[in-house]
Amino acid sequence: MHKIVIDTNILVAALRSKQGASYKLISELTKSWFKPAVSVPLFLEYEAVLKRPGVIPNLTAVDIDNILNYMLSRASLCQIYYLWRPCLKDPQDDMVLELAVQSQSRFIITFNIKDFRKSELFGITAITPQQFLALNRSEI
Repeated sequence: MHKIVIDTNILVAALRSKQGASYKLISELTKSWFKPAVSVPLFLEYEAVLKRPGVIPNLTAVDIDNILNYMLSRASLCQIYYLWRPCLKDPQDDMVLELAVQSQSRFIITFNIKDFRKSELFGITAITPQQFLALNRSEI
């Protein structure tokens, strides 16, 4: 089982369209070949971004709560005890990297690969949902 951290931009893409790898990745939560890690700060970011007016126009706040609660039920909740800041350019990205380190995740799933270049220093690979899904297919 792969331990992963899902960046907020992946959830936004998945909830905006049923097309593409982001939606497929989130749909795969029902299976057990990967386990996302979540921290309280990342979960709060998910909620804040997804509930911004106009970000996910086809879902209500209750719909978003239900999706996030389901995701949380499938995830490992981690507390961050040691901060690696500053390591990346964006403090929000540092939060994601710190969670990946604490949870011993192997991957950060994101569209912003270049923002996570230094994650390799911790043995963590930043990859897109397409790459991650292809990785699973190649291991079968």
